[in-house]
Amino acid sequence: MGDDEAERDERAKRIAEFIEPLRVQPGTRVRLAEDFDPGYKGGIHKKKDGVELLRSGTELLAEYQRRLAAQDTYGVLLCLQALDAGGKDGTIRHVMSGVNPQGVRVSSFKVPSVEELDHDYLWRYNHDLPRRGEIGIFNRSHYEEVLVVRVHPENLRRQKLPDSARGKDVWERRYREINDWERYLSDNGFKIVKLFLNLSKEEQRTRFLKRIDVPERNWKFSTADVRERARWDDYQLAFSHMLSATSTPWAPWYVVPADHKWFARVCAAAVLAHTLIGIDPRYPSVSAETRRELALVRQELEAEKPDNEKKNSNKKNNEKNNEKNNNQKNSNKKHGNKKHRK
Repeated sequence: MGDDEAERDERAKRIAEFIEPLRVQPGTRVRLAEDFDPGYKGGIHKKKDGVELLRSGTELLAEYQRRLAAQDTYGVLLCLQALDAGGKDGTIRHVMSGVNPQGVRVSSFKVPSVEELDHDYLWRYNHDLPRRGEIGIFNRSHYEEVLVVRVHPENLRRQKLPDSARGKDVWERRYREINDWERYLSDNGFKIVKLFLNLSKEEQRTRFLKRIDVPERNWKFSTADVRERARWDDYQLAFSHMLSATSTPWAPWYVVPADHKWFARVCAAAVLAHTLIGIDPRYPSVSAETRRELALVRQELEAEKPDNEKKNSNKKNNEKNNEKNNNQKNSNKKHGNKKHRK
């Protein structure tokens, strides 16, 4: 094993160990308030250390995204869920800051349109899935269908479901359908990364106040957000059910502590990097025939150089050859001196 390969393996191991406390083990029952601390910082005490880690993480993501696009075999879907003011937009902006925007698509899902309500509940999400070679981001995702719709049953009635599809088992059935859909995607080369940004009620209150007090943030504030805050306990229960039922071996949930924005971004970058490292995309190799063609094309392009550039190029080549000859002479001379001393 070479030094570079050993370093990559060590880096992958460190990332896996860092994100392990955030992972919801498949089959476990989650009590969100008891099991995950929104203020957790993973032993990173200073924000400046977190900023440096995020910088390294975004560089790593940029490297792997280029490989993902070049290989054109796998796609990645990043699902972000959070309560209002949870930091989804900022997470996307900072974590994806170094990647090629042509290889990333962000989809936000608002209140369903009339057309969307005329289809099954997964139709609009399926429509916006990433292509192979792409990273797709769902800013709010198909999990709205077992969160907002569960907390507000009137939304379920708007979906025009037959009576048989609105029974008491509707949520268990939807969990099963979502798990099956995600497994289908995973089996076909689309890896799913699921992040729940876990915000405390007090931190949400603080962020709402900033949106009111800072004029530049007024546009972010909505009175509807405050009304939803009144359903805090209902949402915590819905999140707990969702995490328990839909964290699977092929698409596990990661509960990201979100009270410290900088730490949440480090965690998001680490989980996404972990997924890309697992895929290990490679640049496509070319055939010997293609390499010969490239060599011929290179010769043709070199032949098109202006005369002054040709002269400079020849001069540099002559200088390199002279330097090589001089080094060889000096080496022979030293070798002869050593023989003479013997």
